[in-house]
Amino acid sequence: MATDTKDAKDVKDVKDETPADTRDALEVLESEAKEWDKDAEIDRILKAFRLDAYTVLGLKPGVTESDIKIAYRKKSLLIHPDKTKNPLAPEAFDRLKKAQTELMDEKHRKNLDEAIADARMLLIRENKWTVDSPELKTAEFEKKWQEKTKFVLIENEQRRRRQLKAQMQEEGREQRKADEEAEQRKRKRQHEEDWEKTRDQRIDSWRAFQKGKSGDSDKKKKKKLKPIG
Repeated sequence: MATDTKDAKDVKDVKDETPADTRDALEVLESEAKEWDKDAEIDRILKAFRLDAYTVLGLKPGVTESDIKIAYRKKSLLIHPDKTKNPLAPEAFDRLKKAQTELMDEKHRKNLDEAIADARMLLIRENKWTVDSPELKTAEFEKKWQEKTKFVLIENEQRRRRQLKAQMQEEGREQRKADEEAEQRKRKRQHEEDWEKTRDQRIDSWRAFQKGKSGDSDKKKKKKLKPIG
């Protein structure tokens, strides 16, 4: 511990003894190196497969929630739009945040883990391997596993979208049916209201008709009477 303290002091002493121009140059180089790290991380995030939140965060499946939080905090501080001039930082930051949110969601994370496991089993079956095959421990298998995971996740996403589309269409049909039934009820109520509003008018018309009919009948009876003698 004393040695570390002494080494740190020696470095500080060296910096203190370094000419101002040289210190400025070193600070510029350090700043450029940090910007390069930020740009590299932004580029990595934007190139990562978006449906795999683990890949976006640079993590392996099976990590703990604590690992997820630590990785997100470290990377979000590195590429935060307020701390870099890179114009792509906002998009990368949003993707990073989305990946963290997905992994912290128990259901989403479970579905992702299942998709990754399915990809592994598909790869083993296609190549007629077993879970104990030495090929599974190679870098080549890891690469193929990543590609197969992309395939499975894309299929799952396409299936989800088809189901969502079908659901929306069904909901649309149900909504149209409900709207038509509501319109029919509205027309029926309007008809009943109009009928009720003209009730007195219909009664008066009927009475007038009956009165006129009665008058015509009396006239006909008078015409039929024959004079006496």
